[in-house]
Amino acid sequence: MTTIASRLQNVKNRIIEAAKNAGRDPATIHLLAASKTNTPDKLREAWEAGQTVFGENYLQEGLVKIRALADLPIEWHFIGPIQSNKTKLIAENFSWVHGIDREKIATRLSSARPESLPPLQVCVQVNVSGEITKSGVDPQKAAELAAFVSELPRLQLRGIMAVPELTKVTSLQREQFQEMREIYEQLKQQGFDLDTLSMGMSEDMEHAIAEGATIIRIGTAIFGPRRYAIPEELGSRRP
Repeated sequence: MTTIASRLQNVKNRIIEAAKNAGRDPATIHLLAASKTNTPDKLREAWEAGQTVFGENYLQEGLVKIRALADLPIEWHFIGPIQSNKTKLIAENFSWVHGIDREKIATRLSSARPESLPPLQVCVQVNVSGEITKSGVDPQKAAELAAFVSELPRLQLRGIMAVPELTKVTSLQREQFQEMREIYEQLKQQGFDLDTLSMGMSEDMEHAIAEGATIIRIGTAIFGPRRYAIPEELGSRRP
């Protein structure tokens, strides 16, 4: 068994154990391989080990991989904040977007999504930690943005996502995941047809699963530590 295959199996085992501890069905938790900075060969290795869904944070890097792996029926997700000038290529090349944080981006994605493709599956990003360095709508405005997104053509609102504060304080971590779950349930009670709560990474997936995550975004635990930065990551965000 290759290193990636063994790591992938270990992540699946962690999901099963966490679901069992939370009284949940493991089949309701979907694994998104967060593959930024990893080579197409590594993604192919993960595919051969059974992983079919991958998420990229940087457009140009993601497009290179999409082209290199065009022979595989991969489901591609775009994760995180989106610059206005990149909405067209994201709408044309990805199946999901985790990270709509304002109306302008939602409108541009909707307009750019080709009629020949199924609607773009999207999540509203919520800044549950309140960190000024993170993207996402204020929790109190999540319903307003969700309502706007749900009315746009060519987009299908699936749920909400967050990147909670990285902390070793378990109680704070759980509070943020719990707040996300409460926002998710409130939106459903308000009539939004949602099925996706995207949260949890390599370090905190068990806590995210305990609080109801349906998609966990795992990178390091599958591919190993990140080894390099790319130009896109160093650039500033544009409006």
